[in-house]
Amino acid sequence: MVESSRDGVQSWTESMSARDRIRAVVDTLREPRSVNWISEQADAAWSTTNEELQDLVDQGQLRRVEAGETTCYQPDYTRLLFEEIRTLIETNTREELRNELTAITEEIEEWQATYDIETWEELEQSLADGDLTSAELRERRDVITQWEENLDDRRLIRHALELYSDVKAARDQMIDVADRTMR
Repeated sequence: MVESSRDGVQSWTESMSARDRIRAVVDTLREPRSVNWISEQADAAWSTTNEELQDLVDQGQLRRVEAGETTCYQPDYTRLLFEEIRTLIETNTREELRNELTAITEEIEEWQATYDIETWEELEQSLADGDLTSAELRERRDVITQWEENLDDRRLIRHALELYSDVKAARDQMIDVADRTMR
């Protein structure tokens, strides 16, 4: 939303502080961006934006990268990955994660059988087939997108299952320590 146009941003900027707007812009980053770009998108002063970005770097939420003579900021993708895995573990049981993994695998197997292919790349190559109607092309493009998303989800779910016991044990230990502290 934020990266697409300043017109769509106007409504949320009125009710948020400059720092909140900066953080909202940062949450949408998909590629490194300069202080100037973030400041403009957030409709915030350059100095406020720079200060907030430095705070986010210090907190480990952003990474500073040099692009020529310009300093840019991007999300800490490693941190985001682990947050996603942690959220999966905290909001799902092992059985739910296993069931989702099974559903993803079944869906991919259905596409493999339907299109007589093994990978989404093979399906993508079939788009060049001159005999396909526009509806068939659209359908295949949609399947390719879903297939890629499924592979990403499957990867995350596998990581969550691998780390499930460790994360739960760490969380239980934190709760135990907090309970002992409260007594």
